[in-house]
Order: sequence, then structure tokens, then C-alpha cells
Amino acid sequence: MNIYGVKFNDKGKIYYFNAHELKVNTNVCVIVETEKGLQYGKVVEKIKDNEVINKGNFKDIIRLTTKEDYKKHLNNLKDAEQALKKAQELANELKLEMHFLSSEFTFDKKQLLLSFTADERIDFRELTRKLASIYRTRIELRQIGARDKACSVGGIGQCGRELCCASFLNSLESVSMNMAKNQNLALNPSKINGCCGRLLCCLAYEDQNYLEAQKGLPNLGDIVTIENTRGKVISVDILNRKIKLDCDNEIKEVNLNNENNK
Repeated sequence: MNIYGVKFNDKGKIYYFNAHELKVNTNVCVIVETEKGLQYGKVVEKIKDNEVINKGNFKDIIRLTTKEDYKKHLNNLKDAEQALKKAQELANELKLEMHFLSSEFTFDKKQLLLSFTADERIDFRELTRKLASIYRTRIELRQIGARDKACSVGGIGQCGRELCCASFLNSLESVSMNMAKNQNLALNPSKINGCCGRLLCCLAYEDQNYLEAQKGLPNLGDIVTIENTRGKVISVDILNRKIKLDCDNEIKEVNLNNENNK
């Protein structure tokens, strides 16, 4: 199998396709077969992991693109932008509380996909009918959440860098409050929430390391005895494996790597 990773837009997820006998290089554009129809995309990587290849069920890369394909792709982008404005206009006329973020035609224009945000579930059947009568193609409306919105819109995170979801993350993994607790972070929404209002994606990056480092460490509030010193744990430095004990109003720091009092 001859597997390549393809992106349909710069911020999008990577999808994998089989080129078969076709000779393909990275950074070239191709026409691929998808469940929604033909799509125009850019090759970003070649897969060499046989385990991944053997587990996959891949659609095909049809061919390399031509100048005519590129012109058609640009026209599709222009038409999709107009469709986005039209969808928002119709939603406003129907008094639907929807905010459209993106629109995309498949390369063969067999489908128009529109993404929107809304505070509640929306009955958009009438809107779909109106759009279908205008564009004479299959219409798919997809309501997305706050994290997907941040991925689509982009922005700058607390770290001063471009949002992870809008730059290098190919999928949005689940992030839980336990990850913040595992890292002894203050559970202050302004500190642990991202621009989307949800928990920071980066909380998941080092979670496994913190879980490993926590092994053998006491919890806050535990009463422990170390080298004949008994006290209540009032502070835990997970990565350095140090704790502070309240020993009858005397504070002692203990390094659990060597268990010598500081």
C-alpha cells in the first residue's frame, strides 16, 4: 500500500489515502475520493508505519491536480464564501439563532457543508430546503462546539503562541478536570480554561508524566512519618518529589528522592 496524509485546508485534520501505483510527492495537490464525493487536497506526509497501514481502510488518491483543477478549486472557494453569507442571511430571515463559521463545497460540488454555532439545538429543516433549492446540491449543516469554533477561528493562547487546535493538533482529545488536579494547578477558570472557555488542551500533554511522578507521593492533608519526623503534608512538589510537612507548627521540607530533611 502507498499511503499519504492529505489536508483539505491549512487548519484541517489529516486524512489518509492510498495512492496505489501513482507516484506522489509531499506538498503537491491531489484529487481524492471521500464519502462526500471528490475533494481537492494537499499531500503533507507519506506514511511509513506498516502497523498503521495494515489497520487502515483507505479511500483512493484519484490523480494529481491540473491547472484546470486549481481554477475550479478557486471557484469553489469563492462560491462557498458566498454560500456562507447566504446561509446566514436566510437564517436571520427565519429568525434562527445560528452563527455560521465556515462553508465548503466538495470538489465535484455534490455536497455543501456548513458549520455553525448555536446556544441550543436548532430545527434547520426549512433552512436546508431553501439552500438546496438555491444550490441544487446536497446540504449538510453541522452544529459545532466551542472547541471546534476556536479551531476554526484561531487565536492566541495564554502562552503567547497560536492556539494548538488551530496550528498542529489534528484532533481534539478529551480533557478532564482530573488532569488539572493531577498537576496541582489552582482550579481557577481564568488559569486553566482556553479561549474557547473549555479546559486547556495542553493539560493533556504531560498528564501521563505527572501520573508517573505521583507514584509513592502522599496527598495533601495526609499524616506521614519520614525518618522519625511525623507531620501533616501541606505542600507537594510532584516533579521534584518534595513535600512540606507541618510538624507541630514547624515547617520541614523533605526530598523523597533521598529522604533527607532540608
